[in-house]
Amino acid sequence: MTTVRISPVAALRGTVRVPSDKSLTHRAILLAGVSDRTVTITDALDSADTAATLNAVEACGVPASGHLGGTLVIEGRGLRGLHPSPHIDCANAGTLMRLLPGLLVGTTAEYLILDGDDSLRARPMARVATPLRRMGASVFTAPGGTPPLVVNGGRPLTGMRHELQVASAQVKSCLLLAGLFAEGETWVVEPAPSRDHTERMLEAAGVEVLRDGAAVGVRGPVAGLSLPDLEVPGDFSSAAFHLVAGVLLADPEVRLEGVNLNPLRCGLLEVMRRMGADITVEEGPPVAGEPCGTIVVRRAGTLRGTEVAPEEVPGMVDELPLVGLLGALAQGTTVVRGAAELRVKESDRITAVVDALRALGVRAEELEDGFRVTGGRIVPGGRMEARHDHRLAMFGAVAGLASADGVSVQGFEACQVSYPAFAKDLAALGGVA
Repeated sequence: MTTVRISPVAALRGTVRVPSDKSLTHRAILLAGVSDRTVTITDALDSADTAATLNAVEACGVPASGHLGGTLVIEGRGLRGLHPSPHIDCANAGTLMRLLPGLLVGTTAEYLILDGDDSLRARPMARVATPLRRMGASVFTAPGGTPPLVVNGGRPLTGMRHELQVASAQVKSCLLLAGLFAEGETWVVEPAPSRDHTERMLEAAGVEVLRDGAAVGVRGPVAGLSLPDLEVPGDFSSAAFHLVAGVLLADPEVRLEGVNLNPLRCGLLEVMRRMGADITVEEGPPVAGEPCGTIVVRRAGTLRGTEVAPEEVPGMVDELPLVGLLGALAQGTTVVRGAAELRVKESDRITAVVDALRALGVRAEELEDGFRVTGGRIVPGGRMEARHDHRLAMFGAVAGLASADGVSVQGFEACQVSYPAFAKDLAALGGVA
């Protein structure tokens, strides 16, 4: 386990092209694998998570050439052309573990086992297995509703209407993918809007996506789909770390180019603006059906504490730890509520964020569904654990840059999951990692 110390800096400046969007890369690889054509994907994210998805698609009998991070060519085998291996390793990729069963239920293969590392084995999967069984699929979890998953294909599927208790793009996507094989309409109703990357990409591939208020659906069985060649834009969740660092330290500005600006991904922008952040967006041409552009951030004056309401959480669930850091440096109190989903991420991020902030000298309190942070002074610094969570590792680095005495992050190698070049890009802006 690697410990990296990040020292405070006076200023950050420059331009960064953050890694390609992880959510889009997962979906592009999966849909390319079941496309009726050969698909070229440019700038697919090269990370541990996306490599797991590429390996899984190849394990389903789909030929692929080229490489992640450059040009990847996937020879689609059609919706019903997957021939999966009996055992598929999902590593630490929760998106893969939750989306892939939606495609595997449409195969004829029996007794497919999806497993992962210790972290993934602790994440809840009954939320996809239970509704899939309602559709007629044979999908089982380990006791407690966690991986490994056992999937048996070849069962007739029937469309249904499923109401999510917690907004989840991953669960929604899994059910929509299964709905491609089901007889009739499959609808997913969400309590709040979640990321719609799957819907956008299905439409780009020629699938009709049904919408009715808070519900989204597909009508099956679908004969096939044809995903066009695409270029993956930058990942907002990766950009968010430089965005927050820029609000704290940019002089004169930090520019983040080619970022996916899907409105269901960018809730952090609005929260930061009401805290007093100086952020502008320069819109560019859409990429892969997603709005994109350049984010320009300048050092803020006095930041103000804020409250993140439950309905805001789905649009910024991966960025909520950074709200805690901003709250530590803002005047007043910052509260996040309605974020119980953070407890079932790569780590229990509510406990982990509060523990990390306290370890760095910040007054923070854990709530059942969020946290409360009392700000008003500089973060003293200290030592924190990443807990095998890539976002906590990068959180610690940003905290170190804005701290009084620096921050040592134990387990900094977790950055490899989504942003292998994070330390290099941070250094290019003037940070030292």
